[in-house]
Amino acid sequence: MREPIDVESLAERYGPMVLRRCRRLLRNEADALDVCQEVFVKLLEHRHRLDASAPSSLLYRIATNLSLNRIRDDGRRPATEGDTTLQAIAAAEEPEHQSIARLTLERLFGRHAESSRTMAVLHFVDGLTLAEVAAETGMSVSGVRKRLRTLRATLTEM
Repeated sequence: MREPIDVESLAERYGPMVLRRCRRLLRNEADALDVCQEVFVKLLEHRHRLDASAPSSLLYRIATNLSLNRIRDDGRRPATEGDTTLQAIAAAEEPEHQSIARLTLERLFGRHAESSRTMAVLHFVDGLTLAEVAAETGMSVSGVRKRLRTLRATLTEM
């Protein structure tokens, strides 16, 4: 049986990293604080079955997924078209552009697996290379490339 995760020590050590991740994705301090807290609540709830051999990756992934879920649930997604469109989606700042971005992303990501959404955020929003995205998601570089290519094709169709 696995040793349960020491949530308190992980919160002390990785709390700032988790909060930065949440802030980056949510762009709202109150939401970022809520999701950051939720990350450690989830960790506490599942501390007996989670593997914390790579705690920063685990917490980063949990923070990313919970932040993306919050965005989806709140209906606040950014979006527009192709590689430049995906970049524009990630960088949308004006309310008008953010609204268009949200609608486009809802339609786009509704057709694909959640893991594809995570890969798109890691690559296009956070600027990770394909190799870094592959390492974070546990897929091969070619698998990540294929998923992102499929997202691009869907976006072009739309």
